[in-house]
Amino acid sequence: MTSTIPGFDYHRVTVADDVALNVAVAGSGTPIVLLHGFPQTHLMWRHVATDLAADHTVIVPDLRGYGGSDKPADAGPDTYSKRRMAADIVTLAAAFGHERFALVGHDRGALVAFRAGLDHPDAITHLACLDVLPTLDMWEVLHGTTAAVGFHLYLMAQPPGLPEQMISASADAFFAYFLDQWTKDPAAIPAPVRAAYLDACRAAVPSIVADYRASATIDVDHDRADRAAGVRLSMPVTVMQQDWGAALGFEAAALWSSWASDLAHSTVDAGHFMAEEAPGAVVAAIRDLVER
Repeated sequence: MTSTIPGFDYHRVTVADDVALNVAVAGSGTPIVLLHGFPQTHLMWRHVATDLAADHTVIVPDLRGYGGSDKPADAGPDTYSKRRMAADIVTLAAAFGHERFALVGHDRGALVAFRAGLDHPDAITHLACLDVLPTLDMWEVLHGTTAAVGFHLYLMAQPPGLPEQMISASADAFFAYFLDQWTKDPAAIPAPVRAAYLDACRAAVPSIVADYRASATIDVDHDRADRAAGVRLSMPVTVMQQDWGAALGFEAAALWSSWASDLAHSTVDAGHFMAEEAPGAVVAAIRDLVER
């Protein structure tokens, strides 16, 4: 199965006492770290990363709990909190000699990137988030029957046991559902890559559920505390999204503006997996961001 990005070197980097991350690195120049989403691995960046590596150092890890990275047992809400996962990424970049770097995240990776921007403003020079709302805002906009689109959020928010059992019993069907429903261009995820995603997810059900469970508990607490304290993103921020607001009744740019003063927000004519469906547009937005 396809499991690596051609032209990238692979490393295992210890970022915590019980966690080493699988990471691909290539290029030279100012650093950019790319964080994948669900139900994917670092492979989702294969087109974007190769392009950016022409003039940047590009660092592409699997998040803790995903892909080839370690999957510590869920010892409580902090194990997979976005705060803990963001600290992983800052430590990872420092291991390659980068105390400051641009950070781009998609979906789950965007939530990690968002938390890194709030917790580590001296480390994150530029921030891009693809097709996501901050965790607190996400929960607040889901209501009524329209919330059915986020059924998986509610399933994986349940206490340990039942979600893991249900998903493990039909893992391929569960994870493939999102690959099918959230893409406009199925050809953008070719069969070998799709198989690699399903293999990786099938082997990571407990940690994936723990990641989502944290987003219904401790991550909300962290966002709520920052909102109350007036903590905002201080670096230039780019957000690319589908027009979820039209369907769910919210204004995404306004929600993001409450967290970021220097914000470039755009709606993209692509499916959720825009780094694979519209890589040229994503690369252009990242290049524009790092020049701000």
